[in-house]
Amino acid sequence: MSLYTIAKASEEVDLTPYTLRYYEKEGLLPNVTKDSAGRRKYHDDDLQRIGFIKCLKGTGMSLKQIKEYGDLYEQGKAKFKERNAMLEEHREKILQEIKTQKKHLKMVEAKIEMKI
Repeated sequence: MSLYTIAKASEEVDLTPYTLRYYEKEGLLPNVTKDSAGRRKYHDDDLQRIGFIKCLKGTGMSLKQIKEYGDLYEQGKAKFKERNAMLEEHREKILQEIKTQKKHLKMVEAKIEMKI
């Protein structure tokens, strides 16, 4: 298992240290450990969680919803159905957005082809 400083972790996940601190403050990263001097130490599991946060955020899920999902995750298998339902609902929103973007893309491509 690897340990990462905040600088190394931010480099690994392509987010600023400020963003990582903000995510921690907002409860999105509840298990970040600190050494005796108070410096954050990120584990591989933390980086995986950050990657999933980025995925959800990048597909339009709000930080509030991501926090809600994370809270359910922390409660373990007993909350699997609720977590899964959140992801299924989010998937439907993503699929609808893809459909909408494909329509927009067709219009843009049609204009490009007109060469006017």
